[in-house]
Amino acid sequence: MASPAVDDYLKTIYHHTEWQNDPITPSQLASVLGLAPSSVTEMVRKLAAQGLVSHRPYGPITLTDAGRRRAASIIRRHRLIETWLVREFGYAWDEVHDEAEVLEHAVSDRLLDGIDTLLGHPRFDPHGDAIPDANGDVDRGPFVLLAEASPGHTGEVIRVSDRDPELLRAVEAVGMHVGTRATVQDAARVRIGEAEVALPEGAASGIWLSA
Repeated sequence: MASPAVDDYLKTIYHHTEWQNDPITPSQLASVLGLAPSSVTEMVRKLAAQGLVSHRPYGPITLTDAGRRRAASIIRRHRLIETWLVREFGYAWDEVHDEAEVLEHAVSDRLLDGIDTLLGHPRFDPHGDAIPDANGDVDRGPFVLLAEASPGHTGEVIRVSDRDPELLRAVEAVGMHVGTRATVQDAARVRIGEAEVALPEGAASGIWLSA
């Protein structure tokens, strides 16, 4: 079943365990996709029949090896396109997600390979998310969610969630971006250089630091 709908399911399942280990449940999947639980149950059944996910009734959903490869392939497209739009066309990091959602289904493999070469085979997108290589593999170091970091922990910002464009703008406005070195004061404050910075509401749950 080659379709954008299938890819959206696989991407969502993949995303869920990129930065934490608990597998996604059907109710969580329905909530993220904005769909009725009955619709999600039916699609998950079809994905399982295609060998793309593993699932037992009322249990969590995990990708099979085939499902992970397919998810990684479409995520690679999405993140390379986001990087391309930022570097080559001057898009801001809060503007690229929706554009990439459209283009990821339209760009040919040949063009994608050309984009990858043009950009120098980047490992991370503008938000710090790892770009899978052509084999679906990623190379990411240890990390900690800012909300769970101990006071005094110092690390580089390695990822900012791109789910909320307003949060991206707010984080940028206080001087934080991927690569910023920060010391955690508490869940609401960090120190950047000599300055103590108050984090925007919700930022601590959307920023990851190097461990």
